[in-house]
Amino acid sequence: MHQELLDKLRQITKEEQRILDGERQVERELYTSGEDFTVDSRKMLEEGELITVRTHTRFIHFPEHRHNYVEVIYVCQGAITNIIDSREVVIRQGELLFLNQYTRHEILPAGEEDIAINFIILPEFFDVAYTMIGRNNVLADFLVDVLRQDADRGEYLHFKVSGVLQIQNLLENMIYSLVTGQENQKRINQTTMGLLFLYLVDSVQYVEMRLPDQYDNMIAMTTLDYIEQNYRTATLTELCTKLHLPMHALSRMVKKSTGFNFKELLQRKRLNKAVALMCDTDLPISDIIAAVGYENSSYFHRVFRERYHMTPRNFRVKYKQGEKVRI
Repeated sequence: MHQELLDKLRQITKEEQRILDGERQVERELYTSGEDFTVDSRKMLEEGELITVRTHTRFIHFPEHRHNYVEVIYVCQGAITNIIDSREVVIRQGELLFLNQYTRHEILPAGEEDIAINFIILPEFFDVAYTMIGRNNVLADFLVDVLRQDADRGEYLHFKVSGVLQIQNLLENMIYSLVTGQENQKRINQTTMGLLFLYLVDSVQYVEMRLPDQYDNMIAMTTLDYIEQNYRTATLTELCTKLHLPMHALSRMVKKSTGFNFKELLQRKRLNKAVALMCDTDLPISDIIAAVGYENSSYFHRVFRERYHMTPRNFRVKYKQGEKVRI
């Protein structure tokens, strides 16, 4: 991170100075108005804001609490230790922790050289990011879904991406924009978050997650990533061989975690890709059918009509007339 920005983030805040002067507990009134320690977005965000950043308050133990927004912790220097569902999660320099709404956690005291940023984000802020990544990416759908859930089950995504330069640059740009209070940056920041998600989705091999039924969810993520990368030729048999799992066990885990079976996930991916090609190219429909992995043209037309209630040709005409279609 640029030294000038790091020096700005290192400065002792008024809250931290009170702690250094002898304050023994977190000043809850800064964060919540209720009895339950739920950090309130209305305390953190100005009216009309969807996102802001604040430096993580050092030198004090944050007792167990939760938020009514999505929190993203990014460590600029040093490390921050969270306790989530009785599990110690250490976020080191360059790493990201996404905490779902209402996930309970506590944070151990950070030292002066442990510098972290808290992104405070309302779920609707992700709409632009979702538009950028969601249309043809079932793995991204899954990740965004995790963040949107209103749950109290210790859910998080820990991205160990300190070595991914593109992610580090995007984060620094967004932090600089938010810290310096640059005007008219709302759309830029939302787009930056979309780009960040694109890189995070591409870096799924670096993610550690804690969800209920964690093993099932990790298998589901592996399945979604496999479909994303191999949708033209993907088969359940091949995936079972790769994962050393019997077909019935893999099918059960995928259905439980995503709500869809393997065939449905693969079909959704292929149809979404076909729609993108219809809308963004002039390729003949027959070429598009082959490009997305269908060998049987009649079957493609049948499943396409079942999903979109029109033929592929009519869909393309309707799109070119400028009518927005939810895909």
